[in-house]
Amino acid sequence: VIYNFCLASISDVNADTSSLNDSTSINDTNHKDTDESGVIDDKTSGISKVDLEATDQDATNLNNTSATSTQYASIASIPTSNQPAISKTELPESKLPEYPKANFNSNAAASSASSSMNITEKLERALSNIAPFLRDIFTEFSHILTKTLVGSHGQELLPNGLHALKHSASVVELVMLLCSQEWQNSLQKHAGLAFIELVNEGRLLAHASKDHVVKVANEAEFILNRMRADDIRKASEFEQLSAQTTVERKGEEQLCEHFITAARQRHQAIASRLQEKYLAMMINDKTAYLNSSRPFWKLDPWEDDLRRRRRLVRNLHGTIHSEATQKSSFNGTNDDLITGVIQEENLLKQLKQQKVQNFNQTTADEEDMLQVDEKDLDHDFSGPIRFSTECSLICGTAVVHGALALTHNAMLFDADEYDDSFSKFDAKMFPYIDNLHGKWHFTEIRAIFSRRYLLQEKALEIFVSNRTSVMFAFNDRSVVKKVVNFLPRVGVGGRYGLPQQRRTALASPKQLFRSANMTQRWQRREISNFEYLIYLNTISGRTYQDLNQYPIFPWIIADYESEKLDLNSPTTYRDLSKPVGALNPTRKAFFIERYNNWESDTMPPFHYGTHYSTAAFTLSWLIRLEPFTTFYLNLQEGKFDHANRVFHSIPVSWQNCQRDSSDVKELIPEFFSLPEMFTNCNHYKLGRTEDGLKVDDVILPKWAETPEDFIRINRAALESEFVSCHLHHWIDLIFGYKQRGPEAVRAVNVFYYLTYEGTVNLDSITNPTDRTAIETQIRNFGQAPSQLLTEPHPPRNSAMNLTPMMYNVSPEDVSMIMKFSSNAPIIHVSANTNPVHSIQAVVTISNKHDFSINKYHSNAGGSTQPYSDGSQSSTQQQAQLPLSMDSILVSNLNLSRRNLGDNFDERIQQRHQSFVVTADNRHIISTGYWDKSFRVQNTDMAKITQVLYGHFDIVTCVCRSEITIAGNCFLATGSRDCTVCVWIWNGTKCAIVDREYPNQEINPSPAAILTGHDTEITCLWISAELGIVLSGSEQSLVLQHTLNGDILRSFENPTKLSTPRLISPSNDGDIIVCYDRSKLCLYTLNGKLMRQAIFEDETIQSMVLNADSQYTVIGGDRGFVQIVRTHDLQPVYAYPQCDASIRSLAITHDQKYIMAGLSTGCLIVFNVNFNVLNQPRREPGTPTANV
Repeated sequence: VIYNFCLASISDVNADTSSLNDSTSINDTNHKDTDESGVIDDKTSGISKVDLEATDQDATNLNNTSATSTQYASIASIPTSNQPAISKTELPESKLPEYPKANFNSNAAASSASSSMNITEKLERALSNIAPFLRDIFTEFSHILTKTLVGSHGQELLPNGLHALKHSASVVELVMLLCSQEWQNSLQKHAGLAFIELVNEGRLLAHASKDHVVKVANEAEFILNRMRADDIRKASEFEQLSAQTTVERKGEEQLCEHFITAARQRHQAIASRLQEKYLAMMINDKTAYLNSSRPFWKLDPWEDDLRRRRRLVRNLHGTIHSEATQKSSFNGTNDDLITGVIQEENLLKQLKQQKVQNFNQTTADEEDMLQVDEKDLDHDFSGPIRFSTECSLICGTAVVHGALALTHNAMLFDADEYDDSFSKFDAKMFPYIDNLHGKWHFTEIRAIFSRRYLLQEKALEIFVSNRTSVMFAFNDRSVVKKVVNFLPRVGVGGRYGLPQQRRTALASPKQLFRSANMTQRWQRREISNFEYLIYLNTISGRTYQDLNQYPIFPWIIADYESEKLDLNSPTTYRDLSKPVGALNPTRKAFFIERYNNWESDTMPPFHYGTHYSTAAFTLSWLIRLEPFTTFYLNLQEGKFDHANRVFHSIPVSWQNCQRDSSDVKELIPEFFSLPEMFTNCNHYKLGRTEDGLKVDDVILPKWAETPEDFIRINRAALESEFVSCHLHHWIDLIFGYKQRGPEAVRAVNVFYYLTYEGTVNLDSITNPTDRTAIETQIRNFGQAPSQLLTEPHPPRNSAMNLTPMMYNVSPEDVSMIMKFSSNAPIIHVSANTNPVHSIQAVVTISNKHDFSINKYHSNAGGSTQPYSDGSQSSTQQQAQLPLSMDSILVSNLNLSRRNLGDNFDERIQQRHQSFVVTADNRHIISTGYWDKSFRVQNTDMAKITQVLYGHFDIVTCVCRSEITIAGNCFLATGSRDCTVCVWIWNGTKCAIVDREYPNQEINPSPAAILTGHDTEITCLWISAELGIVLSGSEQSLVLQHTLNGDILRSFENPTKLSTPRLISPSNDGDIIVCYDRSKLCLYTLNGKLMRQAIFEDETIQSMVLNADSQYTVIGGDRGFVQIVRTHDLQPVYAYPQCDASIRSLAITHDQKYIMAGLSTGCLIVFNVNFNVLNQPRREPGTPTANV
């Protein structure tokens, strides 16, 4: 190719030349031309620098491998701009034949005509551009061409190699080489075969390239098609996503609009309540709060620590329901639902597969607990609403549909007022349906329990800090789990010894029962029977929010006819090993025969066609109290039932449970805690029975004079030794292994199958009519609690085995006497001796404001020598005595560490309620300062840590509530300005904190200010458990407020100008108020005056109730310490008279000692055993009470 190209170029030159100069010869100028060719014209440097460097590198490699290449190194190399010009002396002698060269000058060539040019000049001109390219090709492929250019005998034609051309600037030499015969012979010999191989390789490469191109094209087409399909799919997904997003945005907008509207309604309701509250405070005087004003009352949902609801509050929406006249006719329809069951046999056939499920759950089902990793639940979500779902609010008999929304720090529920079911509600029910538009901060949530609704595991009950609960039912179990995942990690609370984790809140009742420590505590008698039954009801799914699943309590007493009840006689009690339906042998035989002769193929046999707990039964018990009256009327289509069927007599109800085949109901917790349920306090017209008896207050047994007596005796029977030894049998029937299965058959304890959990799956019923029918049956037949155990429940331990010395009487009344050197009256004694505290001590404060911290020895034996003698060492004395005196007072050094200062107002007479000691004995809160403050001082150095102002006059009294586990409590202060302030004590910070900003270091403000008094506050009492504050003022009334400042009622004053000086209530609801000198009045929690007692010739200075509130200890100026029975205010025991007046009293936590502070500066410790106080023992001259 190169050869033909060169020939074509030469022929072009010949065509342009008119004549040749044949006389050209080689002359002496050859050396000159050679020298001039050593410098290459700049026009030949068009090749890029990079190519030249690569060529130089290849040429150098070739030179290193050839022994003969050094001579032509300078000729074969092409100079670059970086290389110096090669001088003539540096060029070696060329071995090529010397051809004549034309010596021409560029200027001369430019001036002469083309016809005058010789052939050398024309070649140089024609090939000047292509020569460098050809020279580079020869140099690049020199290792191949050198072997190709061989002679006929195989010798090399160019011994020094083609690289000699690299440094040659002559075009003629290149042409001569290409036109030589050797070159052409070599090409003809070798190039043909190489060309054929090249052509073949080219064809193979072409075919391979074609295949490759086709393959690449196919792949490209496939990729393009797939990309087109992906584009189409993505476009479709984008359209669907856009549509879905649009729908979601519309839904979110509607939801936001719904919540905004609900928030407005919620705020409007709050504003309305506040308006009513403040309006009542402004226009009503204190006489309006007397019970004689006959307001309407309702049961407040507030629960105490035992989940008792006992507080009545005013009902602003109350009426006598005059339109709810009794039904005109009485038909003796049997309430047994067997007839209705048989009529619906066709429906039950469709559910045959569901009803034949085995009642005994397998172990695998028992262990089927949601295993939730706590780390997996703490997700971070964006947006104001983290989760929202449809649900139903369960409140009594009402089911309100709405939406539940969960934000980052709150839970909100808003009823759907546009729902059809909402419009069907009776308008009279709305005032009693709480939380229609509710909001709860996460900090308020205390416990979360998984609940059933209509026998389906799809509900939650959430307990909040205001001691109420709220219940929601969801669409399915998965939604329940999601809601729990978004709620705080509180578990079921900290009361049952269970971990506060989310999986605990989702645990089954059996798992809660096995994991909790309550059964062991009950066996050790650390908790009462009542508390244990409430615990079993709570974990088994019983709730106050769903009347179909109301808590269940047993009938305890079987004697309702005797004049007096002997709780020590076994005949007084019902047989707890049998269900109510089997107590009567005749009726038991009837139920057994029914079970044995059952012939239906569509349902399992059963003994009882009714249940021991239904919504109708619960409403019948509580018909005299709102909101149950309104719920009852809603269930009865707005009418009271016939008087014969209305609950009007406890003895009659017990008789019906013994002889009526359709009445096997048990009791509810209110029979042991709420006497107001037996009183028609709202004056409803319930009609007359067929015998002409007016139905009003419930008729009580003969052995109970008042409803309060019945509650007290019934509760005492529940806690009796006989019931304690047999209660586990009743637990087996209701919650245990006799609830279902073969043991239930043997115990005659089988109910209709739709009362048990797991017998029907409502989600599998697609027909709305069938599902409604099944739901109706579940509501009407009642629901059994979840089965907690499949083996016998362990019995309770004997009291004598646990505490064999519980009935022993101490040989001496006085345990010890402690004398302080100041001789100042001991006006305050505080016995904070709970073992959970690090410091167990008895703190005393004198009227000189000296205080002492005396260490308490809980294991000290009863001393028979109240005064120690010299023969005993101090160590032996301390081992015998319950108290050891403050070490600082003993050493008589640094006494300033035991003085509260001298800034008290001297016009104030200091007394017991002037001081409060914190539960850990580390701080004292004192009142009576002239600057109208009260102060907090530590007991270590008597250093003032806080000075607080909240009153406009001198603070006269202070008290504190019971503490939480963290040491927090409420404080209440009373003042001469006629107000009471409620404060919050933080046990961690050991300071009073602000309610709104507890974590900020600011001057705290009162959590609430209580008004209603018009004279100086004289006495106070506050309870966090009951949520009330009691306060008395000079020559005025005792008022009852809530912790939020709402006034509830005033207590009836026995005389017009009496002054309440002391208040000593208990958490059981007994409230004793001491008026004037020695008049004691006993009130119920709801302000009913029960009894009065006057202790002649005595001025009571202090009184305190024992742990179970059965006894009250009083002390006065005559020096007597007496123990009074609380329920009738009768003295049962009196200690020997002291030589000085009693100024302060306290009882140790273990109920073993009574501490009495005397006006002579002595502290007397009395031995006491409240278990043996059955018979009165009085010393001569002891004042008695005139009742």
